[in-house]
Amino acid sequence: MTNMKIFNKWDITGIEVKDPGLKRYLVLPNQLVPRTFGRNSKSRFGKSKNSIVERLMGKILVTGHKGKKHNRTSGTFTGKGIHAYNLVFNTLEIIEKETKENPIKVLVKAVENAAPREEITTIEYGGARYSQSVDCAPQRRIDIALRQITQGAYSKSFGSKRKIHEALADEIIKAYRLDQGSQAISKKLELERQSDSSR
Repeated sequence: MTNMKIFNKWDITGIEVKDPGLKRYLVLPNQLVPRTFGRNSKSRFGKSKNSIVERLMGKILVTGHKGKKHNRTSGTFTGKGIHAYNLVFNTLEIIEKETKENPIKVLVKAVENAAPREEITTIEYGGARYSQSVDCAPQRRIDIALRQITQGAYSKSFGSKRKIHEALADEIIKAYRLDQGSQAISKKLELERQSDSSR
């Protein structure tokens, strides 16, 4: 079977995930258009079969969720897949222009860098509550990284003249370079610092 290029533009051969915990979940299937239209949603972990590019599109559609509240509207992107598709395509073009590298490789590395290894949970013991450090599951690590990348981009473009695809490209490039100007990287470091002190 011949290797297809994502968006008929970017080759995915040779892109490998260095983090052994994320290898099964950071997938790049051989497909031209990264859209499955919910084909894998029937099983509990079906989303791990979806392309990381498609999962980024899914997160863009519900950018405003923080915790259990919908803090900020996702605007015109809510439920409109073609808007998210075009946004991601424009973002990848900007990344390619700025880094002179394969943007899919940059995205994969950015998600790897932004995925937290540990987090904290609250335990109640004898009426007292205290924080406990726990390992983060690989699927959840990717979910948190994508959520922070999209929320960081949306908060920088919301109410400003900056376009969302420019903000998203900037957020991914900063996460790729481990720059703390990226919300995803700063939140990861903060979460790991908290979990380190809660051991």
